[in-house]
Amino acid sequence: MLEKLFGFDPKVTRVRTEIVAGVTTFLTMAYILAVNPNILSATGMDKGALFTTTVLASAFTTLLMAFYAKLPFGLAPGMGLNAFFAYTVCLTMGYDWQFALTAVLIEGILFILLTVTNLREKIVDALPLTLKNAIGAGIGLFIAFIGLQNAGIIVRNDATLISMGDITSGAPLLAFAGLLITSVLLVRRVRGALLFGILLTTLIGIPMGITTFSGIVSAPPSIEPIFMQFQWQHIFTKDMVIVVFTFLFVDMFDTIGTLVGVTTRAGMVDKNGKIPRLKQAFLVDAVGTTVGSMLGTSTVTTFVESASGVGEGGRSGLTAFVTSLCFLAALFLAPFFLAVPGAATAPVLILVGLMMMSSVKKVDLTDYSEAIPAFLCILFMPLAYSISDGIVLGMVSYVLINLCCKQTSKLTAGMYILSAIFILKFFV
Repeated sequence: MLEKLFGFDPKVTRVRTEIVAGVTTFLTMAYILAVNPNILSATGMDKGALFTTTVLASAFTTLLMAFYAKLPFGLAPGMGLNAFFAYTVCLTMGYDWQFALTAVLIEGILFILLTVTNLREKIVDALPLTLKNAIGAGIGLFIAFIGLQNAGIIVRNDATLISMGDITSGAPLLAFAGLLITSVLLVRRVRGALLFGILLTTLIGIPMGITTFSGIVSAPPSIEPIFMQFQWQHIFTKDMVIVVFTFLFVDMFDTIGTLVGVTTRAGMVDKNGKIPRLKQAFLVDAVGTTVGSMLGTSTVTTFVESASGVGEGGRSGLTAFVTSLCFLAALFLAPFFLAVPGAATAPVLILVGLMMMSSVKKVDLTDYSEAIPAFLCILFMPLAYSISDGIVLGMVSYVLINLCCKQTSKLTAGMYILSAIFILKFFV
């Protein structure tokens, strides 16, 4: 039954492993339940309604990933895309949040069309193998960087952009304690090491005053203020085209990067570099964005934090199913789940970053025509704080370097087309 429902293979994983992986994925994603309402409420949207909508959109789409795509990935309103929604479209361009929701709806519908026509799969196939391996390593550095920021270990510095925070007290100290605990559990090969690391670090945070419980159960607010709130009078304007294209582009390549990187780390890619059930995963992502806009939230995307569950051994849709159940539980247990501080999940993100780095071993560092594009892809993901920008610069540099060196046999028509589109993105 589990094999039919979730693609579960008892030769590859176990039920207990999948359950632990699903809970781990949820705990590393749970910050979105607090962050997404905070960001989108800056537009005037109801914050309580946003919490409920964030949970429902995440639970529905992750459940769809479990049953339809049968892959161990969690989905939720994407970071970066929600900031673009609030701070660029609404606060900078001056449009109502209803306009932004309409743009997300259009993007979701376009994504569905691109998926059923197999265009998104063709884009993935056009990526050279060296970049597919680099994407995993780049995402590893990216999510480790996110973890360091969440814990306050790395902080903003006006002189040097970033610097080390005060690691002798507070959240950074707790994060380092959690990093030590989780590392020891991993070295000793304790099953569920990442999940136990989060829980133990959360408990240690109580006497430190970092973990605070404000209750356990609460009733979810109504989503009525933001449900199905669209604005149609601007859909044929230039601004709408720009906004929809931006949502479309960033979401597409963030999702491609996450799926390629995490499945490569999990050993789920076949010998020809093909990802199993990729089309189904893309369709889930597209449907999630469409449904999310109806519920009243920004673009829903596959979360890179899914790598934490894969790191625990999650390999099937059962992992995603458990993650979706945790989201539904959070609908009524929000105070409990939101009590887990960023410092408790940071060690897991840092260590998963290490796990993701293993794919860099497959990059031929002695061949500079392969190594340079791979390095740029890896480098720009954390430094530009964008998976899609890392892919863009890696792809363009790969084509230009090999073209200038007359190594055109390594290039395909798809690579030329993608690179041309990427270059236009920067100049149009």
